[in-house]
Amino acid sequence: MNPKTKMTVPDIYSEPVGEKRKAALETLCRSLGIQMRNYRLLDIALTHSSYAHERHQTHLHYNERLEFLGDSVLSLIVSTYIFRNYRHFNEGRLTKLRAQVVCEASLYLLAKQIHLGDYLLMGRGEEHGGGQYRPSILADAFEAVLGAYYLDQGLAAAETYLLGLMEQEIIDVCNGKLMVGDYKTMLQEHVQKQSGEDGVRYELLGYEGPEHNRVFESGVYIEGTLMGKGKGRTKKESEQHAAQEALEMFRAGNSGKQAE
Repeated sequence: MNPKTKMTVPDIYSEPVGEKRKAALETLCRSLGIQMRNYRLLDIALTHSSYAHERHQTHLHYNERLEFLGDSVLSLIVSTYIFRNYRHFNEGRLTKLRAQVVCEASLYLLAKQIHLGDYLLMGRGEEHGGGQYRPSILADAFEAVLGAYYLDQGLAAAETYLLGLMEQEIIDVCNGKLMVGDYKTMLQEHVQKQSGEDGVRYELLGYEGPEHNRVFESGVYIEGTLMGKGKGRTKKESEQHAAQEALEMFRAGNSGKQAE
């Protein structure tokens, strides 16, 4: 399909947007340096399911379908970029690099960077629980916005928008200069929202290998309990992996268990 071809979208995306909401979305577009013909697309992309469910209004639409579309657009753009620019990488390495770039942690940080949380519509319960700062919600919203922009402006525009935000990150990941995902920051924010305190502490548990080729192991303690372990070529990398394991335990509902 020609990237400039105008796509037909369902009627639900043609409903009018209130003036106040439209003004807010126009502000977001200006900050991102993009233009939208159909602000209803962007409105739905930034509407969480809790907003519709809390109001018990079946005519309200939310961003899950646009998130589904945006996920595919994101993967295509990143895959195409690394395929074209890193021709000496084999399929296995390309797959791993794409997974590192196209991950919740990466999208969460990008969503924070462009302040998407300020524009999200969500139910009161979700909002009072800090939903506008939750990594999974912000990452999903980022994908939904990309899906909306793709429908409105086409693939070429979506590619320009996305690479404008994350091209340097992709380059750094592919050159081994960056491990995407500031899991330490995400864990600290999660703990602060749960308890109101910063009870996160990292400790070096040990290391192995000769001095020139050591692998460090760190543990992360939350209120004195070991919640995650991680290994890495540097202490910082091992701490990131420990924080990642702790976050995964929280998401799995195992916040009361100690890391083995």
